[in-house]
Amino acid sequence: MVTVNLGMLHYVLDHIYGAFMHRTKMSTPFFSRGWGGTKLEMLERMIKQLFPEVQVAGQNWPPTMIEPVWRTLWETKTATLREGVFRTPCEDQLLAALPPESHTARVAFLIPKPLPPHKMACVLHLAGTGDHSFERRLRLGGPLVKQNIATMVLESPFYGQRRPMLQRGAKLLCVSDLLLLGKATIEEARSLLHWLDSQAGFGKMGVCGLSMGGVHAAMVGSLHPTPVATLPFLSPHSAVVAFCEGILQHGTAWEALREDLAAQKVAMTLEEVRERMRNVLSLTDVTRFPIPKNPNAVIFVAATDDGYIPKHSVLELQKAWPGSEVRWVTGGHVSSFILHNDHFRRAIVDGLDRLPWKESPL
Repeated sequence: MVTVNLGMLHYVLDHIYGAFMHRTKMSTPFFSRGWGGTKLEMLERMIKQLFPEVQVAGQNWPPTMIEPVWRTLWETKTATLREGVFRTPCEDQLLAALPPESHTARVAFLIPKPLPPHKMACVLHLAGTGDHSFERRLRLGGPLVKQNIATMVLESPFYGQRRPMLQRGAKLLCVSDLLLLGKATIEEARSLLHWLDSQAGFGKMGVCGLSMGGVHAAMVGSLHPTPVATLPFLSPHSAVVAFCEGILQHGTAWEALREDLAAQKVAMTLEEVRERMRNVLSLTDVTRFPIPKNPNAVIFVAATDDGYIPKHSVLELQKAWPGSEVRWVTGGHVSSFILHNDHFRRAIVDGLDRLPWKESPL
């Protein structure tokens, strides 16, 4: 009788998938156009302002008001699906750095019927790497309609209809694009949560995401001025883990990054280029962000044999946010992404249950 180590099988599956996606000649690597020049310098300055040690007037500047324009896609006795568009609320400096295709944000909004919003919760779902459409996240949130939980899905900058013309798939052209995507997503997500609270009148809110979307969800939960359920799934504590330690390091254009520096009269070995990448991406380290308003409503779901996200990365976040919870599912990054939606839904429900209901309007 042959015994199979399932954990190793899941881990190997991640590496096979990673090799196909990121090591073949057919696939464009990440950051093939280099670092991003002055855009990167500007973003480094902006993101450093988010960290508590450099904040003067305290964190949690108020989210920018948005006014989405809605159209109904379909309606049944139990739910309505709407699509909304709004101008990204990013400040002028950030807007100028974003590609024109990303200036208009798009959301899908699945709302249970017939309860009033103050008796319902809504969770904002952020995109993982390569998630260009609404479909997968609507499938994740759809069954929660029965529990009176609405689902809002944000199309990321640089993805879907917001993808720049020259970008192939999810392969961002410059390192600055990764920081730009993250900063714009945080601004848009905070504005959407504020809209759900002040305009739509929902009784509770949450934010979740898989992989890269989970990193952004953690940042949003950290920076939002009111308590929200924060639910990062299969997520590292920092993009350093993904691009410098995990499988994505094999899909990164290290030589192009070295040549970009050489063109600026900066000579570096490949190892020094990797170290510079670590320094830049340390800006995405969520443990440097403020602790969320209600850390008890933070639930991480991580995989036991994840080839993209090592266990130590998840545990660093839990340590940084006392009161948060980590739940483990058996599998790798790819298999958990496919097989464990029920665990993700359970975490959403439990995270929301740990928040009090907002006082209902008179």
